[in-house]
Amino acid sequence: MRSTVLEASIQNMQIISGITDIQLNTPTVVALGKFDGVHIGHRLLINDIVSKAKEGYKSVIFTFNPSPESLFAGKALPELTTVNEKRLIFDRLGVDILIEFPMTHETAAMSAGDFIRQYLVKRMRVKHIFAGTDLSFGYRGLGNAELIESLSPEGGYQCHIIDKVLIDGEPVSSTRIRDAVRDGDMEKASVMLGAPYRLTGTVSHGRRLGHTIGMPTANLIIPPDKVTGPRGVYLSRVYTTSGVYDSISNVGVKPTVMDDELLCCESYIYDFDRDIYGEYIEVELLKFIRKEMKFASVDELKAQMEHDIASGQSFREALD
Repeated sequence: MRSTVLEASIQNMQIISGITDIQLNTPTVVALGKFDGVHIGHRLLINDIVSKAKEGYKSVIFTFNPSPESLFAGKALPELTTVNEKRLIFDRLGVDILIEFPMTHETAAMSAGDFIRQYLVKRMRVKHIFAGTDLSFGYRGLGNAELIESLSPEGGYQCHIIDKVLIDGEPVSSTRIRDAVRDGDMEKASVMLGAPYRLTGTVSHGRRLGHTIGMPTANLIIPPDKVTGPRGVYLSRVYTTSGVYDSISNVGVKPTVMDDELLCCESYIYDFDRDIYGEYIEVELLKFIRKEMKFASVDELKAQMEHDIASGQSFREALD
């Protein structure tokens, strides 16, 4: 067991969400982007603004909710990190202010130049802007890093364009990470994220089958806007309020005992005997082991679970 401090609530960061009437009273250093996944490139960008803020500014992340892709698709599209997960990550990384700008057809129609002048310069008092080379914003996505840089003399701010991080000769991107997760390549996703891929939430009551067969699990309901890997069993790690524990997790719909399509993550936690129903936990998916299976009986399911738990123990010992 490893100790940890786990908080489900925002500790220090101010959140401005769902409004366009923004007015900040302190000079700021701002990072712009979608930040899906909050991967290693995003983390470098965030570290830069947090560091620059020590010179007398407030560090601000400006992002959109919903994403432009979800707006124009007319529905919520799955993302690597949910809104709540992003908030927690930004807060833990030391960001002062998070702005979740409402993405509507009206705000999407604003020209990129007007956005810079009216929001970044006038309302947010920006003095330093940090952005990636692939940034796009404003009407038809015509706003980019070059436009931000060209308007810096007029706006009285400095522009910092951050190059893409390369892994295996290719830029790290949310698209690459999404593909890795969906393929079950959790090790590759972890490298690009800078941390293992996580599922988060409050432990809920299931049908208590695990308790009945002597293998209790902590159950999380996976929200529909969360990207998931293949249904099946993963070597995992669970963060609780009392510590960090090795675990084996099943992501799926319980085909042996239930007929509904509610996607869940059930984690058997090694060396753990606490009742954590109703507690917030975070589950890191470290390695995909096998695909989801349907068994003819609960006894067959129990036998397979015993095998999976033993296999997970072998992986634990190999990693130590």
